[in-house]
Amino acid sequence: MLSSLKCFVYRGFVDIDEGMREEMRKTRFVWWVKSGTFVQNLNKEKKNMEIGLTYTSTVVVSKENMAVTMGSGDLEVFATPAMVALMENAAMNAVAGELPEGSTTVGALMNTSHIKPSAVGDTVSATATLKEVEGRKLTFEVKTEDSKGVVGEGTHVRYVVDREKFMAKLK
Repeated sequence: MLSSLKCFVYRGFVDIDEGMREEMRKTRFVWWVKSGTFVQNLNKEKKNMEIGLTYTSTVVVSKENMAVTMGSGDLEVFATPAMVALMENAAMNAVAGELPEGSTTVGALMNTSHIKPSAVGDTVSATATLKEVEGRKLTFEVKTEDSKGVVGEGTHVRYVVDREKFMAKLK
């Protein structure tokens, strides 16, 4: 017999039976998968992720983030790996406050261009804006600027994961 309990399902709601409800209460996973449909665990609070969430991360170009120091080049300019890390940091922080308890995001794809160099001492800012949400997949528009204009731009994809389950993969 179906209970009247409603649970969140990707793109709608569904009635669940009492046995499934009890099993969901016992699990500690962020997502419960049943018949190919993502169902949110009732033990975790889900917050709505709104398109347009934005965050800006900033760093000053220094010896530590120069291409020659990071090994990505032989010039004393802001390194491409440092730019990518700054973009990822902005994307991570854009949604951090909207994640269910025990969750985080991990980077999966970065498609970016590094358009111009930034000098030592200049301030570089990366802004990430959430453009699309598809289940656990989050797609961001990322842009990096310094005092002279755009340094880099592109698209970044992150996935929402349960911290414990993700780290258990290392064992």
